[in-house]
Amino acid sequence: MKRLLLPVLLALAGLGAGVGAGLALRPPTEAEPAAGGPAEGGGAEEGAAPAGGAAAPAEGGHAPAAGADAAAGREFVKLNNQFVVPVVGDGRVTSLVVLSVSLEVAAGGRETVFAHEPKLRDAFLQVLFAHANAGGFDGNFTAASALRSLRTGLLEAAQSVLGSLVSDVLIIDMMRQDS
Repeated sequence: MKRLLLPVLLALAGLGAGVGAGLALRPPTEAEPAAGGPAEGGGAEEGAAPAGGAAAPAEGGHAPAAGADAAAGREFVKLNNQFVVPVVGDGRVTSLVVLSVSLEVAAGGRETVFAHEPKLRDAFLQVLFAHANAGGFDGNFTAASALRSLRTGLLEAAQSVLGSLVSDVLIIDMMRQDS
């Protein structure tokens, strides 16, 4: 009897711990403001809810983007998929560069970004391929001057598609894998 009781007690303890952890770690709803309030500096962190409520779920199956900066009337929209750029040398692919990009847009511009995402991705890929062909991903590709020229090119491409809706392009992640 004791051998049968121990596994049942362990299972119940594990179930209780799992439920307790789930309740403790669930995201706050509008009725429950997060403890501690907004971070110092007034800016919203990526993925954080804007002050005064929870982040609205993204429509259309898109990945949720970063929160809005209500004071400036701006929000950050993370593009769903990464960009993969081949770096060609001596007639063959020598490495691959993978980037994740977010756009800073006027508040309420999220749906416009996602509606124009195919054109936006095409424009970004043209800039990224040109940057790679000019040697921008060779050597110390994370140098400030190299990143500045890449960001400028991406911002110009975004503004050619979306106009003044876009105020900045942020490179969230960048990695190069050599063959």
